Amino acid sequence: MSQETAQETIHGVNDASVIQTMDLRKTYMQGGRPLEVLKGLDLTVEPGEFTAIMGPSGSGKSTLLNMIGALDPPTSGKVYINGVDLSKLSERQVASLRNREIGFIFQFFNLIPRMDALGNVELPMVIEGVARRKRRQRAHELLEMVGLGDRADHKPSQLSGGEQQRVAIARSLSNDPRLILADELTGNLDSKTGEEIMHLLRTLNKEEGKTFILITHDPTVGQNTDRIVQLRDGVIVGDKRVGDLW
Repeated sequence: MSQETAQETIHGVNDASVIQTMDLRKTYMQGGRPLEVLKGLDLTVEPGEFTAIMGPSGSGKSTLLNMIGALDPPTSGKVYINGVDLSKLSERQVASLRNREIGFIFQFFNLIPRMDALGNVELPMVIEGVARRKRRQRAHELLEMVGLGDRADHKPSQLSGGEQQRVAIARSLSNDPRLILADELTGNLDSKTGEEIMHLLRTLNKEEGKTFILITHDPTVGQNTDRIVQLRDGVIVGDKRVGDLW
């Protein structure tokens, strides 16, 4: 592949959607038998949407998150991120796209214990090769944005659960991605802190134009989004705007 063709592949086609899946399927082997977890999902998420993906345990939520987050390839079907067909990229190109285009927020925060808050926020920029001075300045700005400007030198063990989640949110924004994926982000937080985190995400959605996809089993979280996609047994069984009648 020529350098020009490679660049065209990375930047993709002129497609307005942030995420698009086509006949997405994922099968694992369990006890020597195939277990089909995703069964032909078609899902499109547009820029600026604030979407919850909900469903019972085993419905395929986390597997879908791994597919659209470019963490795990599908067994068959297509995943497009900002118009880019992931199946046409090398592993290195997928990793680069994921680091630039997607921010991740995890239920258990996934912060590096030995690093302070500033270092944790900087990490995606280190991977991307951003100059030290520039990444430190942005990390400070992001910690200020999430209300932790005075906690930059604190390690995760010195922060509350809500503060750790805010650091994780700041880290997810490091490379200014269009898409933020969150997996049960309020699952380890008390209800008041969870409300504060949801308010922060809403602010980022409205003021920064970020697209959010939240994997959750919490109906309160779902009702605070614009759209709820319901999964059951690996298929989409509902896709409604919040406030619509089911």
